[in-house]
Amino acid sequence: MKRSRRAVVIGTLAALALGATACGSSGGDPLGGGSSASAASGAPAAGGSGGSGSTVVVGSANFPENVLLGSIYSQALKAKGVKVEEKFNIGSREVLYGQLQSGNLTVLPEYNGALLAYLDAKATAVTTQDVNAALAKTLPASLGILASSPAEDKDSLSVSQETATKYNLKSIDDLAAKAGEFTIGGPPEFKSRREQQFKDVYALTFKEWKPTADTTANALKDGGIQVGNVFTTDPKIVQYKLVPLADPKNVFGAQNITPLVNKAGVDATATAALDAVSAKLDTAGLTALMKRVAVDKEDPSAVAKDWLKSNGLG
Repeated sequence: MKRSRRAVVIGTLAALALGATACGSSGGDPLGGGSSASAASGAPAAGGSGGSGSTVVVGSANFPENVLLGSIYSQALKAKGVKVEEKFNIGSREVLYGQLQSGNLTVLPEYNGALLAYLDAKATAVTTQDVNAALAKTLPASLGILASSPAEDKDSLSVSQETATKYNLKSIDDLAAKAGEFTIGGPPEFKSRREQQFKDVYALTFKEWKPTADTTANALKDGGIQVGNVFTTDPKIVQYKLVPLADPKNVFGAQNITPLVNKAGVDATATAALDAVSAKLDTAGLTALMKRVAVDKEDPSAVAKDWLKSNGLG
């Protein structure tokens, strides 16, 4: 699972499921894994972790962002008097999903679009609302999602601060007038997956496509490319002062960080604590936290504690 998430596609062109195009130690769908037609029809939870008074088991995938999010969830629950056990760095979505269904885990930080693609490879929902509505219909009765946060770890088209200022670029729409002069970079498969979509949806035709892979953010910083496919919680966005452009036409589907829960294991207190986290967590804030974890090498639990305290949740 880790950060090697360059694989899953939501439908055909709707959106990448963030399974395989992760970048380094930043965000993405580190839960990895391809779609699973049988995942939604698994056995119901065997008792769960219990409601009020029982222990809530918070799990995480084995990559830094998910561990950080798991720690935020765990400490937020503890602050409200909930008994918590942490089981972090477990592995891929296939393993974690089964653990949630069995009740061995109670709460997991998930990415709603990637989770939907795992459950239904033919899903075409791209907005947060539509993705969550589809999940509500697709998840087995034993599992559910709580409120999604505004924070997303997803594909973006990003530019340098200098380029954004010079050409007044705020959204992908704004690239239309200059795309013919710009070189765009991203994973080797990015051109085949996205070139026609950018033409159809945003009328963009770039001068050149370069396979920059994990060096995309560096190429933007150094000027080797003018536009790059960078994931929105990559710490290099903060480190290099990059500007992710808004995507008003939803070429990149929703990947909101969303608690996935075994319903039998969470009561009203736990639900309220996790919903409060989601209400405060945004992409810019998570990116800054990930810089502390991935670049500055700070302990995720300490970073989580600082964030909760600064937001009145710890």
